[in-house]
Amino acid sequence: MNSLGLDKAPGDTRVVVAMSGGVDSSVTAAMLADEGYDIVGITLQLYDHGTAIEKRGACCAGQDIYDARRVAEMMDFPHYVLDYESRFRDSVIDDFADSYLMGETPIPCVRCNQTVKFRDLLETAQDLEGDVLATGHYIDRRVEADGTPALYRAFDGGKDQSYFLFATTREQLDFLRFPLGAWPKSRTRELAQKLGLAVADKPDSQDICFVPDGDYARVVRKVRPQADQPGEIVHLDGRVLGEHQGIIGYTIGQRKGLGIGGLAEPLYVVRLDPAARQVIVGPREALDRNIVHGREVNWLGAVDAADDLQPIRVKLRSAMEPLDAALTLLPDNRAEVTLMEAHAGVAPGQAAVFYDGDRLLGGGWIAGAERRLG
Repeated sequence: MNSLGLDKAPGDTRVVVAMSGGVDSSVTAAMLADEGYDIVGITLQLYDHGTAIEKRGACCAGQDIYDARRVAEMMDFPHYVLDYESRFRDSVIDDFADSYLMGETPIPCVRCNQTVKFRDLLETAQDLEGDVLATGHYIDRRVEADGTPALYRAFDGGKDQSYFLFATTREQLDFLRFPLGAWPKSRTRELAQKLGLAVADKPDSQDICFVPDGDYARVVRKVRPQADQPGEIVHLDGRVLGEHQGIIGYTIGQRKGLGIGGLAEPLYVVRLDPAARQVIVGPREALDRNIVHGREVNWLGAVDAADDLQPIRVKLRSAMEPLDAALTLLPDNRAEVTLMEAHAGVAPGQAAVFYDGDRLLGGGWIAGAERRLG
């Protein structure tokens, strides 16, 4: 059994590696090449780079393609750049813009993993006669006692990417490998230095790749020119407090920059109503929710899991610790999550990701949330 869990010699095992040009995917490819695996590197050109080409810390820019190619040349394995721009626009950018217009707060990185990377790229890897597809994600893939693969939070909690990979299916898990998930990021940097990779000190990507300046609204306006439709800012009690220039400039839980200064009480965005073009605001306590409704749920737990309440832990945003909750799986890939304690700022369009300890049980998109008493 080789290090990737296949009963083949490394030299007889073709590994297709998704190479973004960053240190993580570069180390993944170089390390496996050093172990003697038959490596094929793939870099996806996803969008019209524009100013992102010069933006340090932005993923998938022109410099990244060059960096990935240099690693392939150094380690002597083939490297291909595939033009996935139209697929990325259709599956990720358009969805991102439409979600904002619906009053949601989307996570395009999940959609990218769910569609372009783990659907389209995985099919390409199979067409290249790859035995596995390896990536530089920080998530720990383990094989359970019954021989089935499962996903766990990464060893390095600060780099754990399990939240963004909740949509990974059982079928995809059979083919995917995440070699970096069981060690700290510091070891990745050390390996990059040891292997002599030029990207050893390259900064990690920080932004959504097609929004390198962080101005989400500008991207939405470019893709959907009708996005800037003015409307009212309305208090929960019905008072009209002001006007806005488009709901795309607001997110659930937002307090600053509402354009309604001079009021005695601090107000927060409680709800967005795209049909009425209203931003609804209210006091802090109005944000509390204890029931979260999920759609497009991907379940990675027990196949025979009961439909009634089962204890889990759940993350409702990427940068938070999991909350104690109970999960009810519903028909049509839906779920209802009951939080043990009410939580503020649950935003439709984000993800509810389920855990049993460190094991990833799957998750779904947040369709809505409510405060249910009793």
